[in-house]
Amino acid sequence: MSASLVTKNLAGGHAHRTLFSALDLTVAPGDVVGVVGANGAGKTTLLRILAGDLEPLDGTVSTSTSDAFVGWLPQEHERIPGETIGRFVARRTGAEAATSAMERAATALGEGPASKQVDDAYAESFDRWMASGAPDLDERLPAVLADLGLDVGPDALMTSLSGGQAARAALASLMLSRFDLVMLDEPTNDLDLAGLDRLEGFVRELRAGVVLVSHDREFLSRVVTRVVELDLAQRQVAVYDGGYDAFLEERAIARRHAREAYEEFADKKADLVSRARTQREWSSQGVRNAMKKSPDNDKIRRKAQTESSEKQGQKVRQMESRIARLEEVAEPRKEWALQFTIAGAPRSSSVVATLDDATATLGDFTLGPVTLQISAGDRIGVTGPNGAGKSTLLRLLLGRLAPTTGRAGLGASVAVGEIDQARTGLAEDLSLGDAFEAAMPQMNPADIRTLLAKFGLKADQVTSLVSRLSPGERTRAAMALLQARGVNLLVLDEPTNHLDLPAIEQLEQALESYDGALLLVSHDRRLLDNVRLDHRWQVQDGTVTAL
Repeated sequence: MSASLVTKNLAGGHAHRTLFSALDLTVAPGDVVGVVGANGAGKTTLLRILAGDLEPLDGTVSTSTSDAFVGWLPQEHERIPGETIGRFVARRTGAEAATSAMERAATALGEGPASKQVDDAYAESFDRWMASGAPDLDERLPAVLADLGLDVGPDALMTSLSGGQAARAALASLMLSRFDLVMLDEPTNDLDLAGLDRLEGFVRELRAGVVLVSHDREFLSRVVTRVVELDLAQRQVAVYDGGYDAFLEERAIARRHAREAYEEFADKKADLVSRARTQREWSSQGVRNAMKKSPDNDKIRRKAQTESSEKQGQKVRQMESRIARLEEVAEPRKEWALQFTIAGAPRSSSVVATLDDATATLGDFTLGPVTLQISAGDRIGVTGPNGAGKSTLLRLLLGRLAPTTGRAGLGASVAVGEIDQARTGLAEDLSLGDAFEAAMPQMNPADIRTLLAKFGLKADQVTSLVSRLSPGERTRAAMALLQARGVNLLVLDEPTNHLDLPAIEQLEQALESYDGALLLVSHDRRLLDNVRLDHRWQVQDGTVTAL
């Protein structure tokens, strides 16, 4: 079954703050609606409201059939201890909840007195159980896991999986779902290129309506058929027909027109105000001249000059009336924008890092043998599927993992700046302010707070433990550290994960002006296209190939 979703005058936020309002939206079967906006604009709030997980502040959400099966697949940064892949998929697909509800209804039917209400409750829960795909989920799951390259069984614990494996398990839950409407929050996080291709194909072919949040611009460009922009700065909500690239063009035109309309209004108002001021001065000067130049007995001349002054006064009033009748045009608000630069350090030795026939064996996995060299100023993009050995390669190059065989060396005067996947650059057990001060002891606390504020990290985050920060907040803190600390070897491992679109664009600009050596590991296809790179390394099954 497929269903449509309709919102009327929808508003969402918190009791003390409205994030968006007046949203009218229809999601029909086959629609893929992308929700964009800066972090904090209310994207996840909107998805939760559409999924029925959160009450709106105003307006309504309705579906074309009252029993439409709406799926809500949020980001999951924490894995539940003891939960297997099978239980995870059953929970994410709604099969687990549907099974529990059906079993409770069956118990009530068997134990309680017969009634139409009990019969109807059982019939409804049974229909939902069937619709969720629960009856054959266990049979369908192994084949999908194998197809996605997840070489562990349904009984494996989620806590034992790597980030890439967990992302594939989340993709499996989407592919096994039977939702009529699907709400997806950052489904691309931690997926490699193969996983992204599978996700894109699945979403494009899905008959259900989809509303999704993503910061992957290439993914948005390939799958989205309509865009909802939550513009926190302008306090506006806009719906754009067409794909993501069409939205970018239309938004740029709309912003240019809004700025031009305001500037035209401001210029016209300033001109009228200036003319009114001049007329007022002339009128006042005319009255003073009439008083000075006309003797008491020259009544005719004095009357003529007074009438002239009154005419000037009338012109002033007419000008002020024109100003009052001007249609007010509000000045477009300027969005808060992350201003990010990467501080450079003095140049290192000409050879930054080398691997000479080096291998690294970790359990059943072996990387290498690898022979590579990074020279000063080299800009290298590193790609490859999850689990291929990219992070192991970085650890070898940075001297954080001793090679099992062969040699590894780091050059002289190399100042490393790093954003790793786990965002572990600051002490987890300290507050953000204290951890930053420990990493940058030469900075005083006031300067640290000022710098963090420029990255959108306010008092609440500065006093919070680093371990309790969101992934996006940890990423911005890592970027702030790069701006404060001079580096000549920059290592970025999936830096765009959890960054919003404006911050990603700022990162690209900062990388363009950075002139040190760069190692960029990413599955963000548009980032890899936009950032200037000298070399590409492909890591596959423990082998590194220079492209």
